[in-house]
Amino acid sequence: MKNKFFIKTSIFFRKNSATILSWIIILVAIVIGLIFHIDKKIITILVLLFGILGNVYLGIASAIALIPIFGPLIVKVLSLPIFWLINAFGYYVSVLAIKKGYKKDILNYRVITIIFLVGFTLGFVIARLI
Repeated sequence: MKNKFFIKTSIFFRKNSATILSWIIILVAIVIGLIFHIDKKIITILVLLFGILGNVYLGIASAIALIPIFGPLIVKVLSLPIFWLINAFGYYVSVLAIKKGYKKDILNYRVITIIFLVGFTLGFVIARLI
């Protein structure tokens, strides 16, 4: 029984070694950047670029898709263009509101937007299951 577990585990790590290594590099880079007080915007841009070039986000989506029944539906919702457009519109309105001086109202607005997007995802998954 133990041999099967170790064989499956080694196969998993061999197939996903690039994604796992990329996440380790990203986490180490974030910690080092924060220790040396590098600007957070620079850390964010580098992590974003490394994640895109290293297909790290695709690895996360693949891991989520492995969850039985719900996983593929969640990945499908997260890849819908309307989901991205609503979120992008929310950030755009946030920037405009911050420039106008509504800094405290932005927190409430972003919480409502995130609740809406989570509800959108859950509604899509439940509708597909019914």
